[in-house]
Amino acid sequence: MDGSAAIINHPEVAILGVGRIIDKPWVVGGELAVRKVTELTLTFDHRVCDGGTAAGFLRFVADAIENPASVLADI
Repeated sequence: MDGSAAIINHPEVAILGVGRIIDKPWVVGGELAVRKVTELTLTFDHRVCDGGTAAGFLRFVADAIENPASVLADI
């Protein structure tokens, strides 16, 4: 499965969906290259969490996946 939109059930307030890692054509520095990519989706209850906060969390997760050494350096 490349990606999905997960459904949260009470009392859950959020769920992170992670698709499979696949090779895809990707533009890097103006050149076409094959890169391993995955789809991340975050479903959350807007009554509990603000969209900006959720987006910040998803950005943190994506950054951690793209550059795990930077996360380990912060520990």
